[in-house]
Amino acid sequence: LKQTGGEWSAPLDDVFIHFDYARATAQGHPFEWTVGNGYSSGNTSLTYPFVLAFGWLIGFTGRDLMVYAAVLAMTCVFGTLLATRRIFVESETDDAGRLGSYLLPPVFLSIGALDWSLWSGMEVAFFLAVWAIGLVQYLRLEGAARTFVSEAHVTRRAWALGIAGALMVTTRPEAAATLGVFGLAAAQLHVRRGWRAAVGLLLRAGVPGVVALLLQSVANKVFTGEWSANGAIVKLALNNPYMPGSEKLEDWIFNVRYCVLRCLDWHFAHIEGEHMASFVPASWPTSNPIAYLARTAWFAGVVPLALGTLPLVFARTRRIAIVVWAQIVLWILVVAMNGQVRWQNERYVMPAVAWLLVMVALGITGILRTHAEAKGRGPKSRPNPAIAIVVGALLVQTIGVLTRPAGTPPTFRISWLLALLGGAIFYAVLYLRSVRAVVVVLALLFAYDHQIPKMRDQKWFFGRASRNIRDQHLTLGKYLAELRPNRVLVGDAGAILYESDRPGLDIIGLGGYHQMPFARAGVHGLPATIELLERMPPKERPEVLAIFPTWWGTLPLWFSSEVLRRFPVEGNVICGGYEHVVYKADWHLLNTGDELRRVPPGETVRTEVDVADLVSERAAKYVFAKPGNGWTDMRVLPDPTNAHRDLFDGGRRIAAGRNESFVLRHVDPGKPGHLVVRTAPESATRVRVRVKDVEVGTFDLARSDHWQEPAIAIPAGALVDGATVELVNEGPGDFVDYHAWVTQ
Repeated sequence: LKQTGGEWSAPLDDVFIHFDYARATAQGHPFEWTVGNGYSSGNTSLTYPFVLAFGWLIGFTGRDLMVYAAVLAMTCVFGTLLATRRIFVESETDDAGRLGSYLLPPVFLSIGALDWSLWSGMEVAFFLAVWAIGLVQYLRLEGAARTFVSEAHVTRRAWALGIAGALMVTTRPEAAATLGVFGLAAAQLHVRRGWRAAVGLLLRAGVPGVVALLLQSVANKVFTGEWSANGAIVKLALNNPYMPGSEKLEDWIFNVRYCVLRCLDWHFAHIEGEHMASFVPASWPTSNPIAYLARTAWFAGVVPLALGTLPLVFARTRRIAIVVWAQIVLWILVVAMNGQVRWQNERYVMPAVAWLLVMVALGITGILRTHAEAKGRGPKSRPNPAIAIVVGALLVQTIGVLTRPAGTPPTFRISWLLALLGGAIFYAVLYLRSVRAVVVVLALLFAYDHQIPKMRDQKWFFGRASRNIRDQHLTLGKYLAELRPNRVLVGDAGAILYESDRPGLDIIGLGGYHQMPFARAGVHGLPATIELLERMPPKERPEVLAIFPTWWGTLPLWFSSEVLRRFPVEGNVICGGYEHVVYKADWHLLNTGDELRRVPPGETVRTEVDVADLVSERAAKYVFAKPGNGWTDMRVLPDPTNAHRDLFDGGRRIAAGRNESFVLRHVDPGKPGHLVVRTAPESATRVRVRVKDVEVGTFDLARSDHWQEPAIAIPAGALVDGATVELVNEGPGDFVDYHAWVTQ
């Protein structure tokens, strides 16, 4: 509020996407981004907008919805802590566990980046509360396995976990893996009752979540034509049509490494070299080993990881630690498929960080227990040597990764013999109760000291990001509310539309517009998006563009007539560009390339493929060889029949040695015809045409700055419905196919 001048804002534009859906829901239009656009799958969290809609209905309208989101986050964080306390307290008489549970709140809230996400207005806090509900149901099912009152009692507990799981996956679909861990762990406990009982329990725990995901997929298919949600289409590299499988795998591996290292050597550690004020005087020379450790970021970064592994080492907490650690690892592996995981202050990773901190608090509690078992006289208080040595060795290898020379890849670079020696030391420290207590307390205080400047930085970042969104997106939205255009084209689907309360079109594709595949088109490229705009009724097309000009290339040059207003942002830390610009839209170029200019004499068009128009391509069963081929392109050149007019068309670039094909429709068998293609050759190339796997001719293209429409004769016997027409580019240059017609 200090940075925004007293106005409510949010540090992420995506927060307002939730708000858009929440407002539409409160107005009686659930699952719509803006009222009138129809069903949209762009909000990956199905439940969160409904919870926000309740706030809207009770009076938290406009920007006050951010106040409600903050109160909701407080409630959800408290509920998460309260529910998670169950893994600390073993029984009603476990005073040590009850006392130790009070470590959970300060440890849970100790990482600034996690707090940033919890109160950002995104669904992170709500999702953690839902996850905690799942944890409670799992613990109850686990308890039913131990006490086994009756089969009906176990069945009820399993269904309760299943219902909680359905809530989890509809809040974040990535939670399917999390739910799977709960189900498998519970089923394993019930194996002693027989495999049939264990499988039945697993099905009860998993079926509601699976059904919820299937219903969502079916609704997506029915209302949008896509099984996947828009968010998955836009953000997952798996849906990139141009990347080979090896590059997708490399992208995923890079994201996994980024998620882990970003937490360890950035969010968990202060890397600017400030001294450890609590323990090390500033006058100590840097050569002093204690001062070196105090000023070394990697050491602070590895402390939460080391403390979080403690529950794995001791029998008392090992089972729940295995469950939670499996969920942490799977969560990171799943969200790493999302190309956006590297942005927005790593909010996608923060649920895993939250549960790591739960393990930290649980591990410290176990170390500091003071009853007889904790004094080393019971098996539960003794570290397992094998597990401790393996965990210690992995921690040593992690230290090696964090201390690697600048510019080198993150790999295990320490010899395993040395790592195992470090693991043995780790075990020795944990075995000696007096030593381990001192080491753990010092490590905790050390990490805390490093979090002081990190927390300060995150507070500043939260305020500055909120100010950026206010200065640019909300101010722009307020301007549009006064301008009142019929529809606004945006590249950021959040605060602009929420503040303006105007209908919108999101060309990234998250928002959705009826059954038009704007999300899929966004992945294929801007030309595919423009081709879809040609299918919109002229009265429905946006009157203004509110975009970052640096994002969209020729879009504002070709499809706007003037700049209405500019919205710069000073000190930008979160917005997608320095300047958001509002343009007056000009769509006169659209549909100018719909018609074939030179139809062969005596013939009419029977089959048409508007290349790069995904709707037309789908109807014609058009495909291009993948990967590394088929990139979309678009041109504006003089109309071949009237040099005073422009002709716009979008197409695909077919590389040398690659091909494209489509299927004939509505042709008359027994009649000859022609294949006509529209192109504007950038370099010399030869294209070979096959119909029904029979070569019917070639056309040679020379570089030209004009539209060309060469025709190839097709014999009568080849023209039948369902036959495949294949165009093979023999090179040496690229062949850009903008349009194809078959005439008879």
